[in-house]
Amino acid sequence: MAMPTREEIEAVLDEIRPALRFDGGDVELVDVQEDGVVLVRMMGACSGCGMSVLTLKAGIERALKNRFPEIKEVRDVNLDIPTTFGF
Repeated sequence: MAMPTREEIEAVLDEIRPALRFDGGDVELVDVQEDGVVLVRMMGACSGCGMSVLTLKAGIERALKNRFPEIKEVRDVNLDIPTTFGF
């Protein structure tokens, strides 16, 4: 299966953004890699928030994987630590 396009991923992120923006945050799509990894940048209040990893994995990654099973992982380019929780 081919990876989804940037536009397809942006459409899913657009569904999530209102909740992020309600709390003063946002997410930016950085890259879609052929190996199934999607790189994003958590922004605003989400950048550096203690709950941002949970938002990334349980919110953003789960939504993208549900729509596009070929996505293996979503990573925040601002984090240099592994963030795998089994989602």
